[in-house]
Amino acid sequence: MASENVSLALLHGSVLDRKGRVSVTSVANMDIHDVARSARTFGIRRFYIVTPLAKQQTLVRKIIGHWQEGYGAMHNPSRREAFSLVDLKGTLDEVIDDVACRSGKRPRMVVTGARLAGPLISPSALRDEFKSGDPHLLVFGTGWGLAEEVLARADIQMEPIRGMGEYNHLSVRSAVAIVLDRLWGRENCVQ
Repeated sequence: MASENVSLALLHGSVLDRKGRVSVTSVANMDIHDVARSARTFGIRRFYIVTPLAKQQTLVRKIIGHWQEGYGAMHNPSRREAFSLVDLKGTLDEVIDDVACRSGKRPRMVVTGARLAGPLISPSALRDEFKSGDPHLLVFGTGWGLAEEVLARADIQMEPIRGMGEYNHLSVRSAVAIVLDRLWGRENCVQ
């Protein structure tokens, strides 16, 4: 099962801070690099960095430019290939509109997070959902997770990654890689 009908968004706005308040986080250079590489490895259609802050958008454009057209593009062609998937948007609505424009249909929004509860779908059931061919948008949050306003908009909530004990605070780039492997890793997609 291919993932070409799935895009991924990494939200830096409408996320929670450590006190549970709706907040905006800073963009981390390594998140862009690592998530872009994971997205390319697993065949994701598009990877959106979402931040409402103008100065953060300027920083992201500079990073993307370096790896798509600057010295980095010539120095590391595989990184340029991964960065070809990266797109910058200011809001989740802009992402949804862009996916709809590219695919001809509004995407079904899938969220996940360490503290989700309620009706949750497993990675294998989500893989079956993707077989519909409809566009889907996997949404990940930075900070302490997605704000309730984002969760409430989701069409699907995927079960969280569970570790060995109570501690459950992975970096977002690690969480993205684990989720993508659970969805499309070779052992999970036996024909």
